[in-house]
Amino acid sequence: MMEEKPKTKTPRVPLKIEEMAAASAMGILALITFANVVVRYATNVSFAFTEEFSVFLMVFMAFVGASSVAAKEGHLRITYLVEKLPASWTKRFKLASSGMMGIMFLILALLGAKMAYDEYRYEVTSPGLGVPTWLYTMWLPILSLAIVGRVLGVFVRLLGERR
Repeated sequence: MMEEKPKTKTPRVPLKIEEMAAASAMGILALITFANVVVRYATNVSFAFTEEFSVFLMVFMAFVGASSVAAKEGHLRITYLVEKLPASWTKRFKLASSGMMGIMFLILALLGAKMAYDEYRYEVTSPGLGVPTWLYTMWLPILSLAIVGRVLGVFVRLLGERR
């Protein structure tokens, strides 16, 4: 008879937020790329802005996906060894790994905010379109803080679980 793993509680903040943001970014990325391919094929000229926006949208999707995965406790772990430990130790390792992830994304949020502010202060513009780069960079601390929020939610759920 197999031992059933305890189910974790679902997050209070719906995962639909991340899912809709990722789907929107993916849709925009597909439209931009498709339009660029059609124009390049028809006119032998490509849109200059597509690379800038495409890179931004891919990074945006990665962070939104990381936020969703953090809420589901799906980030990489060395589960083979951890699952062989007693339940009390498994919980401790989950708390420790979540804590380290939270600290890392908090540091990333702080450094990203500093970088976005510097780009704003020094009026840095993108090479392709001349758009202020802080418009792209400001999403790094915002999405990092979203991940930190999801990690805190995992902490609350783990601490609320019975052994």
